[in-house]
Amino acid sequence: MDSMKAVRAHEYGGPEVLKYEDAPRPQPNQGEILVRVHGAGVNPLDWKVRAGYMKTFIPHTFPFIPGWDLSGVVESVGAGIDRFKSGDEVYARPDAARDGAYAEYIVVRDSEAALKPKSIDHIHAGGVPLAGLTAWQALFDTGGLTSGQKVLIHGGSGGVGILAVQFAKWKGAHVIATGSKRNQEFLESLGVDEFIDYTATRFENVVHDADLVLDTIGGETQERSWGVLKKAGILVSLVGPPSSEQAAVHGVRGAGLSAQPSSDDLTRIADLIDEGRVKTVVEIVLPLFEARRAQEISEAGHTRGKIVLNVA
Repeated sequence: MDSMKAVRAHEYGGPEVLKYEDAPRPQPNQGEILVRVHGAGVNPLDWKVRAGYMKTFIPHTFPFIPGWDLSGVVESVGAGIDRFKSGDEVYARPDAARDGAYAEYIVVRDSEAALKPKSIDHIHAGGVPLAGLTAWQALFDTGGLTSGQKVLIHGGSGGVGILAVQFAKWKGAHVIATGSKRNQEFLESLGVDEFIDYTATRFENVVHDADLVLDTIGGETQERSWGVLKKAGILVSLVGPPSSEQAAVHGVRGAGLSAQPSSDDLTRIADLIDEGRVKTVVEIVLPLFEARRAQEISEAGHTRGKIVLNVA
């Protein structure tokens, strides 16, 4: 079998377990496509899996390739594929239980991919699928956000937050976002109606009767968020199932979310990007062999937008 360059983990642990090395090049089976990766997004999921925090939910055999966010070109297709052909430019959010995109090639199911937005390059497209699906499914599928409602988005300048702000604004919602002062002008340019500098203002003192809280942070932030919701409002957490007891005390709802691959949702998101309604933000681009450094930056937090590995 042909080989390829990839970053693999041979055990759970810190960033040092990531090795840039030769690995077998995968081949597509029925219902799958082989993609030549050009851009691979780096997400908190990547280092959480690498560290072993997710092994109960997302088991892997060693060695495995992390990275479940990508854009690239279809190299070949397996049997039964009629939606894609060799040469198509696609982006995808593959199954996190399988080998990921920190590699020159990846096999993904056709249901996990869509034609990439035509108006952006592979680096920017590579940072969209995981964050985009998370924001989309949190706001609309789980949160049921509709026009005229009020939403509070914590961590508005993060990878998920940036897209959530824009999706909510496109939907016609009143958008409130928390962030650091340096990101105020940036977030307001994306459509935020009310910006809250979390270092200077306690958001619960100024936000009331929100229909939805999108919690990307957890901990104390989540605990303080229950009281800003209107009755029957909903808190959607991306960092674990929220307390059903707290939800009951406040007369609201709570839901955890782990975004699922969806070709249909990715197609909708690509359309919004190509229509100019949604901007993508990539702050850091590193070569594939610097995946360890990319995960260290991701784990430290405070990145505006996305970190993407340039694999081409």
